[in-house]
Amino acid sequence: QVQLVESGGGLVQPGGSLRLSCAASGSIILINAMGWYRQAPGKQRELVAGITSGGSTNYPDSVKGRFTISRDNAKNTVYLQMNSLKPEDTAVYYCNVEGLIATIKGSTPFNSWGQGTQVTVSS
Repeated sequence: QVQLVESGGGLVQPGGSLRLSCAASGSIILINAMGWYRQAPGKQRELVAGITSGGSTNYPDSVKGRFTISRDNAKNTVYLQMNSLKPEDTAVYYCNVEGLIATIKGSTPFNSWGQGTQVTVSS
């Protein structure tokens, strides 16, 4: 079992900043990819930032240059720094973590989602 706990969402004015955090815990052996997704009302969930175990990152054009993803491997935590926020960034943000967990027989892959945190950009 892997638990993901997100924090950092809230209400911010256009042009403002927020920093999201997502901490993973459980019988984790290693973490590979980590990412942040968002889902606005009536829309599909979309990737906003991803980071590999080697530190390579990827962003869609809609957030490139404004959002920065980072990770602290010692803390099994992924962060999303969001700057120059726009009203269209309003959504529930979810973290996603992939890796390996320990089992009685050795290990097994996992892919877990956070509970979601609301980000609202409004004046």
